[in-house]
Amino acid sequence: MIYIPIIFFTILLFGIMYLYLQIANRYNIIDEPNKRSSHAVYTIRGGGIIFPIGMLLEFIFSGYQYGWFIVGLMFISAISFLDDLKNQDLKLRFSIHLLAVSLLFYQLDFYVFPWYIVLMSLIFVIGGINAINFMDGINGITGSYSLITLLSLLYINIEYIQFINHMIIIATITAVLVFNFFNFRRIARCFAGDVGSVSIAFILLFFILKLITMTGNLNYILLLLVYGLDVVTTIFFRILRKENIFEAHRSHFYQFLVNEKSIPHLKVSFIYGAVQMAVNLCLILLPINKISYLALILTTTSMFFVAYRLFVQGKRSLLEGVHISDK
Repeated sequence: MIYIPIIFFTILLFGIMYLYLQIANRYNIIDEPNKRSSHAVYTIRGGGIIFPIGMLLEFIFSGYQYGWFIVGLMFISAISFLDDLKNQDLKLRFSIHLLAVSLLFYQLDFYVFPWYIVLMSLIFVIGGINAINFMDGINGITGSYSLITLLSLLYINIEYIQFINHMIIIATITAVLVFNFFNFRRIARCFAGDVGSVSIAFILLFFILKLITMTGNLNYILLLLVYGLDVVTTIFFRILRKENIFEAHRSHFYQFLVNEKSIPHLKVSFIYGAVQMAVNLCLILLPINKISYLALILTTTSMFFVAYRLFVQGKRSLLEGVHISDK
């Protein structure tokens, strides 16, 4: 009985996406290539607006479930879309992010926990949102990685423990698939933009935190392990190079693979998604709920990834910032 609504929902999202592309093209909502870009052609920005729109429609169709989460999502998506149109004040963006995450925590009943748990969760969520936003730099990576994470969450929800209504995950998957149709291409029709990467980060973190609070298993943060390794090790090497970690850059490992090694965007996106899928399968098949286990995995994978980057990229690239294109 759920197939007709899903088909209708999919057609509706395709129509909205097509309409947005026409509007964005008319009003020049375009991403122009620059020295930090991994693309060389003018491309429509903000295609990821389909994610919050999809969630809003699902909210209406489902009888208004998870209202505080949706309000927070609308706030953070709105400021992100405005930032796609014109750079917004950093303090304003941070204030809206803080408000949105506060509403998310209210939805999750986080305020029953001690203040230090809430504070650590706040740092984790805001850091996670920005980390996922940083990783949105090549065709297909946001859509494919999000799809892998969402499918894993849906499987856990169906086969292990129902931590949320199935349909909200299915609706998110549908929105991601619609976006992928226009983005997972050699020459993308559109990019996610901040509105896409920030909103999907907010959605994924809501699902993962809801799963963690219901199971008490912190190991589910490993559903974002690959992104986390790239972001954390990139920050680590930038600190060693005495760079300002808040300035724009293209020092991520995926950017090195595309820009310096000339590996096609979609191949790199596929690799990141495939590795995360392998991690997710291990997490699902070996549901160990121990902090020591999580600490061991994070430590060993971080050490391995740092060593692997040193081997592949070389010490000069990582410690001195010398790239192939600079020679």
